[in-house]
Amino acid sequence: MFIFNPDRVAAAEAAGWRAYYDRDWPRLLGLIVSLSEAQFRIPLPISWLAAYHIVRASAAWAPLHHDLGLVRRHLERYYRIARRHSGLRFDPARAAQLEVRYWDVHRRLSMTGQADKAEFVEALTDLHAELFGLPPEQARESAEWRVRANNTVDAITGGTSADPAGDWRRLEEHLRQCYFSLARALARRAEVVPA
Repeated sequence: MFIFNPDRVAAAEAAGWRAYYDRDWPRLLGLIVSLSEAQFRIPLPISWLAAYHIVRASAAWAPLHHDLGLVRRHLERYYRIARRHSGLRFDPARAAQLEVRYWDVHRRLSMTGQADKAEFVEALTDLHAELFGLPPEQARESAEWRVRANNTVDAITGGTSADPAGDWRRLEEHLRQCYFSLARALARRAEVVPA
């Protein structure tokens, strides 16, 4: 059964988001190493290679006009490593495609200020379902929590947050709830499917 620590994953990811929006690529690299180890059991020193691919994809994605092929290639390389060490059975190319879709929908909706996040929830539901081998209905709650985290980071980075420090804490809590939701869904699946 695939198990991870939701608290550790959420803390590393929240710190990683902060490093991304600060464009602190060296810090992001170290945080992604921790996240890769916590979420997908990628061991040292391979976790450094995995983190390199995520940081390269993130840095390539940061400009509005970017090389989508480069972003996708680095994400696929990351997901190949993650699959190899996690024991999960997702398709790395599909996971990379869904990750890019998530990034695209998030950017587009945050730039337009669109209140309806149904497309965003759907994109994240599809990504979580693919990565963790869950039916979409079991991945939806985690996607909803993750959208809350994204809405919070948009308020912080968009300058509309009245309490940025408090919102960073709330963002981490939203991510924690996202990962606890995934952990519960994975545990339910393990109860149903014999090992």
